[in-house]
Amino acid sequence: MMRSIIITILAAMATVCQAQEWELVWSDEFNGQGEPDKEVWNFERGFVRNQEDQWYQKENAFMQDGVLIIEARKEHRPNPTYDPESRHWGRKREFIEYSSACITSARKKVFLYGRLEVRAKIPVAGGAWPAIWTLGSGVEWPSCGEIDVMEYYRIGGKPHILANAAWGNDKKYDAVWNSKKIPYSHFTEKDSLWAEKFHVWRMDWDENNIKIYLDDELLNDIPLSTTINGSIGNFENPFHKPQYILLNLALGGINGGSIDDSALPMRYEIDYVRIYQKKNVPTGMT
Repeated sequence: MMRSIIITILAAMATVCQAQEWELVWSDEFNGQGEPDKEVWNFERGFVRNQEDQWYQKENAFMQDGVLIIEARKEHRPNPTYDPESRHWGRKREFIEYSSACITSARKKVFLYGRLEVRAKIPVAGGAWPAIWTLGSGVEWPSCGEIDVMEYYRIGGKPHILANAAWGNDKKYDAVWNSKKIPYSHFTEKDSLWAEKFHVWRMDWDENNIKIYLDDELLNDIPLSTTINGSIGNFENPFHKPQYILLNLALGGINGGSIDDSALPMRYEIDYVRIYQKKNVPTGMT
């Protein structure tokens, strides 16, 4: 009995010590109403990447009741960038059939090392592709580095949650991936109401590792000794440089799969975004 009490006390002390190592240096709690803070967030516009079906626009991202809502909607209107002669997949589309939003902190809020924590509730219907991710800058993708703290989409028709990092090699726009794909059933077997709840995604990043967690379960541990760019990225490590944050809800495209129109509008709800740094360690936060 005494031994179990001592173990419990030691575990609690370890938790407190670990918590004391971290200091909150920035957060967005999304407690306002309407458009998210322009001093922090940019809005992507148009058909942007991955042959996704949605047109990104700022109208689909708004604060309400203490959360940021990114809403995917069914629409039908002319594509203002339509050009049947264009080689760009998005400009060749005559119509916008879906809309959503992607917000980024590029050029406004970047950080180097620390803990990124996001509490969110994600949509899981057919075609949904929500994400929490970061990118570097100053060099083209993927040599800028990409960290996917969360992606959700179907692989072989079965839903998965992913935790990844990507960097560059010697071939243009060709990424080297360290990717973990966890079947969604891994979570729903423990909680059948998983999709109805908020969950905490966390990325702990230092000069040695990137560790990605979901509700304190470690999903991926990426050693930075392996994340060295090829010649396009000057053989540098992109994860020794600052990254910015992206939050988006994509539909379809190369990974999202068939869209369940009956589930629209879909809502991706973000309760907060928080960045912590270890005390007495340079933050690289701007």
